Amino acid sequence: MDSALYIGTLEHRRFKPRRHVFTYNVGMAFLDIDRLPELCSISRWLSYDRWNWASFDNRDHLGDPKLTIRERLTTDAAKSGTALPDGPIYLLTNLRYLGYCFNPVSYYYCHDRAGELRTILAEVHNTWRELHTYWMPPSLAEPGRAFSYRFPKKFHVSPFVSMDCDYRFSFGRPGDRLGVKVSMWEKGEFLFDATMRLERRAWSHAELARFLRRFPWHTAKVISAIHWEALRLWLKRVPVFTHPKKLAAHPPVS
Repeated sequence: MDSALYIGTLEHRRFKPRRHVFTYNVGMAFLDIDRLPELCSISRWLSYDRWNWASFDNRDHLGDPKLTIRERLTTDAAKSGTALPDGPIYLLTNLRYLGYCFNPVSYYYCHDRAGELRTILAEVHNTWRELHTYWMPPSLAEPGRAFSYRFPKKFHVSPFVSMDCDYRFSFGRPGDRLGVKVSMWEKGEFLFDATMRLERRAWSHAELARFLRRFPWHTAKVISAIHWEALRLWLKRVPVFTHPKKLAAHPPVS
């Protein structure tokens, strides 16, 4: 396995209280976290911790950006009671484009020294500039489903989804194709799923040039799509849920 570019589609399907479906083309980087400066040197259009058409910036991910990604993962894993495997770790994420980045969710694929995938981390960001991590070690996998995990929602992301939900994250092993599916149940009823289907491209100067021509300002497209789809949901009169922190600060008067 090596670093790569992945290109494909992201499909969202909401089933209640109004049906809402959309599909977008997406392109993401799949990066060996221990080789980031080297990987960002393949093109003059790509930089590490520096402004460019595309760049990887440590400030876009969890923890203290002065530390390496592996050091930050080790600290965060320990807080959650997870043992971080000691092999290669690959990060599936959006790059920065022209200085701007938004990652709704990035995934860390954590392997042991033998190269076996052991643990997956979902690093989730919302539009309030907040971040939450969901660690998925083998002990949390569903019986008979090695890379499928179900657990309660703990982080407010969409104002159109309540906190009274359960997630299921399902993953395929990264290879020529990469798949991720996130399903959601609200109060026990199936509400929503998001399916990402990606195909691998080499991490090379030529492929990056093609990638940038296809996705010249990808993260601006991501945040624009989020607000556009939110407007569509609002027009469909889908209920809006207040951020839990606002509710805590201003409890309703009985």
